Amino acid sequence: MGAHLKAAWRLARALLHAVGGWFTITFAFPRLTQAERNERVQAWAARMLQVMGVQLRVEGTPPAAGPVLLVANHISWLDILVMHAARHCRFVAKADIKRWPLIGPLATGGGTLYIERESRRDAMRVVHHMAESLRAGQVVGVFPEGTTTDGTFVLPFHANLLQAAISAGAPVQPMALSFLDREGNTSLAPRYDGDISLLQSAWATLSADITAVVAFGEPQAAQGRDRRAWAHDLRDAVVNLRGGR
Repeated sequence: MGAHLKAAWRLARALLHAVGGWFTITFAFPRLTQAERNERVQAWAARMLQVMGVQLRVEGTPPAAGPVLLVANHISWLDILVMHAARHCRFVAKADIKRWPLIGPLATGGGTLYIERESRRDAMRVVHHMAESLRAGQVVGVFPEGTTTDGTFVLPFHANLLQAAISAGAPVQPMALSFLDREGNTSLAPRYDGDISLLQSAWATLSADITAVVAFGEPQAAQGRDRRAWAHDLRDAVVNLRGGR
């Protein structure tokens, strides 16, 4: 099967699966407990990766339960699917996603917290809601780089969202994301940075054969570190977890 035909076939199946997810969120979620919703989201995300031809490899130990704040490097729109498939969590994501057709309602149904990245006041609001979620025993996921890269390096981590873990007295667990091609080298297909559009990134992803690697590190307590020092150490942990990838 040629790359374009394969991508078209995968896209058609992915759209059907997305519509099925929308129906589940709209009609089934009101009758489910939060734990049941989380299980449905994780299973849906894992199936979506299969439909898209993305293999998932999990290294390390995902958190069995909250409260815990997961921090990861950020490469692609695909990251949220991959992390949900590895371990359901409540994401903090840019507000733009809420307005994306079909993807927005799915993200909202999955419990996403939206943030206007340019607004300091909105960041404070989100930190407050994150701390509430952590105190309630939830697993929350953030991308402290604040933007995506091409996957070949990790940017410095912004420290502001770590305040939620400090306020809630919750541990933070570093996790590293990598996308590999058939030869085990870094795949640039899922990248969603620079001038690359969502459609271009999605088509390149669907045309390729990719393995998504999620590596979980050990949870950390603040241990007296301020949020800037903690952010620096967490970035180092994520870089080490990538193992040169």
